[in-house]
Amino acid sequence: MCQVKSDLVQIKPILRRLFAPRGQRPVLKVQPRYQWLYVYGFSHPPSGRSFYLLMPTVSIAAFNVALQEFATFLGLGQRQVLLFVDNAGWHTSPQVQCPDGLSLRFFPPYSPPLQPAEHLWHLTDIPLVNRHFPTLEDLEMVLAERCRYLMDDHTLIPSTTLFHWWPTGA
Repeated sequence: MCQVKSDLVQIKPILRRLFAPRGQRPVLKVQPRYQWLYVYGFSHPPSGRSFYLLMPTVSIAAFNVALQEFATFLGLGQRQVLLFVDNAGWHTSPQVQCPDGLSLRFFPPYSPPLQPAEHLWHLTDIPLVNRHFPTLEDLEMVLAERCRYLMDDHTLIPSTTLFHWWPTGA
Protein backbone atom coordinates (compact mmCIF):
# COMPACT_ATOMS: atom_id res chain seq x y z
CA MET A 1 0.00 0.00 0.00
CA CYS A 2 1.30 3.40 -0.99
CA GLN A 3 0.01 6.88 -0.64
CA VAL A 4 0.08 9.89 -2.96
CA LYS A 5 -0.41 13.58 -2.37
CA SER A 6 0.30 16.70 -4.36
CA ASP A 7 1.36 19.96 -2.83
CA LEU A 8 1.84 23.48 -4.07
CA VAL A 9 5.25 25.09 -3.83
CA GLN A 10 5.36 28.73 -4.75
CA ILE A 11 8.17 31.15 -5.19
CA LYS A 12 6.79 33.10 -2.19
CA PRO A 13 9.15 32.27 0.71
CA ILE A 14 8.29 29.79 3.45
CA LEU A 15 8.98 31.73 6.62
CA ARG A 16 9.69 30.12 9.97
CA ARG A 17 11.27 31.36 13.18
CA LEU A 18 14.94 32.20 13.21
CA PHE A 19 17.34 33.03 15.96
CA ALA A 20 19.11 36.38 16.11
CA PRO A 21 21.32 38.02 18.71
CA ARG A 22 19.38 39.59 21.57
CA GLY A 23 18.18 43.08 20.71
CA GLN A 24 18.56 42.56 16.94
CA ARG A 25 15.82 41.66 14.51
CA PRO A 26 16.62 38.89 12.02
CA VAL A 27 16.96 40.03 8.42
CA LEU A 28 15.52 37.90 5.68
CA LYS A 29 15.24 38.81 2.01
CA VAL A 30 11.67 38.44 0.79
CA GLN A 31 10.33 39.05 -2.69
CA PRO A 32 6.72 37.81 -2.80
CA ARG A 33 5.78 36.57 -6.26
CA TYR A 34 3.33 33.96 -7.32
CA GLN A 35 4.64 31.33 -9.69
CA TRP A 36 3.58 27.75 -9.14
CA LEU A 37 5.35 24.43 -9.00
CA TYR A 38 3.62 21.32 -7.72
CA VAL A 39 5.18 18.33 -5.99
CA TYR A 40 3.52 14.96 -6.44
CA GLY A 41 4.72 12.71 -3.65
CA PHE A 42 4.23 8.96 -3.34
CA SER A 43 5.28 7.13 -0.18
CA HIS A 44 5.38 3.62 1.21
CA PRO A 45 5.58 4.23 4.98
CA PRO A 46 6.77 0.78 6.12
CA SER A 47 9.75 0.61 3.75
CA GLY A 48 10.57 4.31 3.60
CA ARG A 49 10.51 4.32 -0.20
CA SER A 50 9.22 7.45 -1.85
CA PHE A 51 8.87 8.91 -5.31
CA TYR A 52 8.43 12.55 -6.32
CA LEU A 53 7.50 14.41 -9.46
CA LEU A 54 7.74 18.16 -9.96
CA MET A 55 4.91 19.28 -12.20
CA PRO A 56 3.74 22.67 -13.52
CA THR A 57 0.10 22.03 -12.64
CA VAL A 58 -2.38 19.86 -10.78
CA SER A 59 -5.03 18.46 -13.08
CA ILE A 60 -6.51 15.17 -14.19
CA ALA A 61 -4.07 15.01 -17.11
CA ALA A 62 -1.11 15.75 -14.82
CA PHE A 63 -2.33 13.14 -12.32
CA ASN A 64 -2.55 10.57 -15.12
CA VAL A 65 1.06 11.34 -16.08
CA ALA A 66 2.10 11.07 -12.41
CA LEU A 67 0.38 7.68 -12.05
CA GLN A 68 2.08 6.38 -15.20
CA GLU A 69 5.51 7.62 -14.04
CA PHE A 70 4.96 6.04 -10.62
CA ALA A 71 3.94 2.71 -12.20
CA THR A 72 7.07 2.83 -14.37
CA PHE A 73 9.20 3.63 -11.31
CA LEU A 74 7.76 0.60 -9.49
CA GLY A 75 8.10 -1.73 -12.48
CA LEU A 76 4.80 -3.31 -11.51
CA GLY A 77 4.83 -6.43 -13.71
CA GLN A 78 2.68 -9.00 -11.90
CA ARG A 79 2.47 -7.04 -8.65
CA GLN A 80 -0.60 -5.15 -7.51
CA VAL A 81 -0.22 -1.83 -5.68
CA LEU A 82 -2.97 -0.20 -3.68
CA LEU A 83 -2.60 3.58 -3.78
CA PHE A 84 -4.41 5.71 -1.20
CA VAL A 85 -5.44 9.20 -2.31
CA ASP A 86 -7.60 11.98 -0.96
CA ASN A 87 -10.86 13.06 -2.58
CA ALA A 88 -9.48 15.87 -4.73
CA GLY A 89 -11.37 16.28 -7.97
CA TRP A 90 -8.39 15.23 -10.09
CA HIS A 91 -8.17 11.97 -8.09
CA THR A 92 -11.87 11.01 -8.26
CA SER A 93 -12.65 11.92 -11.86
CA PRO A 94 -13.84 9.14 -14.19
CA GLN A 95 -11.15 10.43 -16.60
CA VAL A 96 -8.36 9.17 -14.30
CA GLN A 97 -6.47 6.41 -16.10
CA CYS A 98 -4.93 3.99 -13.64
CA PRO A 99 -2.07 1.89 -15.09
CA ASP A 100 -2.34 -1.90 -14.86
CA GLY A 101 -1.35 -3.14 -11.43
CA LEU A 102 -2.27 0.13 -9.70
CA SER A 103 -5.59 0.53 -7.84
CA LEU A 104 -6.84 3.69 -6.14
CA ARG A 105 -8.55 3.77 -2.74
CA PHE A 106 -9.82 6.93 -1.12
CA PHE A 107 -9.34 8.31 2.36
CA PRO A 108 -12.47 9.67 4.02
CA PRO A 109 -13.29 13.28 3.10
CA TYR A 110 -11.72 16.00 5.25
CA SER A 111 -9.12 13.71 6.83
CA PRO A 112 -5.64 15.19 6.11
CA PRO A 113 -4.20 13.99 9.46
CA LEU A 114 -4.88 10.38 8.38
CA GLN A 115 -2.86 10.77 5.19
CA PRO A 116 0.78 9.77 5.63
CA ALA A 117 1.84 11.61 2.46
CA GLU A 118 0.46 14.84 3.93
CA HIS A 119 3.46 14.69 6.27
CA LEU A 120 5.97 14.53 3.40
CA TRP A 121 5.75 18.28 2.85
CA HIS A 122 7.59 19.09 6.06
CA LEU A 123 10.51 17.03 4.70
CA THR A 124 10.43 18.52 1.19
CA ASP A 125 10.20 22.09 2.51
CA ILE A 126 13.32 21.95 4.72
CA PRO A 127 15.80 23.41 2.17
CA LEU A 128 13.27 26.06 1.12
CA VAL A 129 12.60 27.59 4.52
CA ASN A 130 13.72 31.21 5.00
CA ARG A 131 15.41 31.32 1.59
CA HIS A 132 14.95 33.65 -1.32
CA PHE A 133 14.88 32.17 -4.81
CA PRO A 134 15.31 34.68 -7.66
CA THR A 135 13.54 32.43 -10.17
CA LEU A 136 11.25 29.43 -10.21
CA GLU A 137 14.06 27.45 -11.88
CA ASP A 138 16.34 28.10 -8.89
CA LEU A 139 13.64 26.86 -6.52
CA GLU A 140 13.02 23.83 -8.74
CA MET A 141 16.72 22.86 -8.70
CA VAL A 142 16.87 22.95 -4.88
CA LEU A 143 13.57 21.09 -4.56
CA ALA A 144 14.60 18.44 -7.10
CA GLU A 145 17.84 17.83 -5.20
CA ARG A 146 15.87 17.47 -1.95
CA CYS A 147 13.45 15.01 -3.55
CA ARG A 148 16.36 12.92 -4.89
CA TYR A 149 17.84 12.88 -1.37
CA LEU A 150 14.53 11.74 0.14
CA MET A 151 14.19 9.00 -2.47
CA ASP A 152 17.66 7.67 -1.54
CA ASP A 153 17.30 7.97 2.26
CA HIS A 154 14.77 5.38 3.41
CA THR A 155 15.02 6.30 7.11
CA LEU A 156 13.30 9.70 7.08
CA ILE A 157 10.02 8.68 5.47
CA PRO A 158 8.91 6.10 8.11
CA SER A 159 9.80 8.46 10.95
CA THR A 160 7.30 10.96 9.52
CA THR A 161 4.64 8.85 7.80
CA LEU A 162 4.47 5.43 9.51
CA PHE A 163 1.56 5.78 11.89
CA HIS A 164 0.77 3.07 14.45
CA TRP A 165 -2.38 2.10 12.54
CA TRP A 166 -0.72 1.87 9.06
CA PRO A 167 -0.47 -1.75 7.81
CA THR A 168 3.16 -2.91 7.90
CA GLY A 169 2.90 -5.72 5.33
CA ALA A 170 4.73 -5.25 2.04
